[in-house]
Amino acid sequence: MSTYMPKAGQVDRKWYVLDAAGKPLGRVAVQAANLLRGKHKVTFAPHVDCGDHVIIINAEKAVLTGNKLTQKYYYRHTGYIGHLRAVRYDTLMAEKPEKAMELAVKRMVPDTTIGRAAMTRLRIYAGAEHNHAAQKPEAWEL
Repeated sequence: MSTYMPKAGQVDRKWYVLDAAGKPLGRVAVQAANLLRGKHKVTFAPHVDCGDHVIIINAEKAVLTGNKLTQKYYYRHTGYIGHLRAVRYDTLMAEKPEKAMELAVKRMVPDTTIGRAAMTRLRIYAGAEHNHAAQKPEAWEL
């Protein structure tokens, strides 16, 4: 019996919708990262990009448990000396909930060409509406 090795051109990509309303931000991000990588498929191989397209809706309604909303910070550096920027997550979730969700998913996929290709298949919307109905996405339960 031989081992099946998927080829890059033979990957069948589906579309999934994740509803983040009332669910923890990290739990939604884990599910999205697994779908983007293709880890839910029987034909998963770590060296082949076999993931699916993911649409996350209601990102503004995702919750952070505990005191993370006031104690957790998003840090970035501009490249200049002394220019470390810090934004608290309550501010980030109020102003750019899509950015908070994107950062969570991005840090869960590998920092390789496969991970960067997977992030191009992620779409995040703050509200319940998305414009990908033509792709007939399936609802993915968390």
